[in-house]
Amino acid sequence: MLYVVGTPIGNLDDITLRALQILKSVDLIAAEDTRHSGNLLRHFEIRKPLVSYHEHNEAMRAAELIERLAAGETVALITDAGMPGLSDPGARLIRKCIERDLPFTIVPGVSAITTALVGSGFGLEQFCYRGFLPIKSGQRARELTAAAGRFETTVFFESPYRINKTLAACAQLMPGRALCVARELTKKFEEFRRGTAAELLAHYETHPAKGEITLVVSGAE
Repeated sequence: MLYVVGTPIGNLDDITLRALQILKSVDLIAAEDTRHSGNLLRHFEIRKPLVSYHEHNEAMRAAELIERLAAGETVALITDAGMPGLSDPGARLIRKCIERDLPFTIVPGVSAITTALVGSGFGLEQFCYRGFLPIKSGQRARELTAAAGRFETTVFFESPYRINKTLAACAQLMPGRALCVARELTKKFEEFRRGTAAELLAHYETHPAKGEITLVVSGAE
């Protein structure tokens, strides 16, 4: 059995009782960053063999894990934070389980996507998640243009090093639109800052953003 396990996005107390039970019971844990996940496991006094499973070894490691699953081992798949497969490694291994008819189950946990959506105060009836915004300015502009024309709320992940460029682009493409920068979610310095792109840019130009960022764009009226 493969267990796809959601882990905390910041506050370690957000891990579920079921996730702890699974992590304590499996034969092997595949982690995006074994050092990062090692801290989580030590915090909860979980001692299990760890192997790395990240974007650079995903193809090779997925094949290895499939054979171990086929041999009857139990494996938990975790990422640094949140749900595997959502802008993190995991989808390839799940597809291979489906192809080989090997059992797997999802052990849900917190997600920066839903946390930012609810905290934004924007419309929640429908939303569109687009992952990390592209690094190249032209591709980023196309994504933001699409968001500007969308009636649904749009959610992006963004780097603190690029958020000012993204807000500057938003100020040109959708100057009156309400945005929310959700930063350091569930952590000590959690922040939900709402406003127009120009207002948010003015703030972050004098108070440089730090930590992981989720950008929420309200839908067009």
